[in-house]
Amino acid sequence: MKKKVVFLDRDGVINIERGEYTYREEDFHLVPDILSAARIFSDAGYAIMIISNQGGISKGIYTKEDVLALDNIIRDSFVQKGINVLDSFYCPHYTDNENCLCRKPKSLLLERAIAKHDVDKNLSFFIGDSERDKIAGERVGVRSLKVLANSSILEISKLLINE
Repeated sequence: MKKKVVFLDRDGVINIERGEYTYREEDFHLVPDILSAARIFSDAGYAIMIISNQGGISKGIYTKEDVLALDNIIRDSFVQKGINVLDSFYCPHYTDNENCLCRKPKSLLLERAIAKHDVDKNLSFFIGDSERDKIAGERVGVRSLKVLANSSILEISKLLINE
């Protein structure tokens, strides 16, 4: 059976976008209401997946291990509220350094997630805080919403599940 999924961008949707790379635990802070919004999605039968550009790896600012460590912190935050994060996908490349197919607005991260987890694109959503997030979702046929960075998506989550 195909899964319905809410794809969430990381920086600016799950954690506060600080205007600089977030890769250390002490710099990590959840966006207000993200766990409540995720609970609404989860209770409505949606799986949660994280889709994120992490170009700081390519720039040598931080490592893949730093990204994975922060991913574990995010997952633990969700699990403490009874919410499972099905999977996380990140692009370690930066446009000026590599020409990859996975950095949003390109769509390879979403394509991988959809194929790996048998996602029903017609029942799924991508919520991001940039135009490149919206474009990536639209390229794979997933309804995509651009929200203001660091804003609550609680009301949006209620609207989406009641459509």
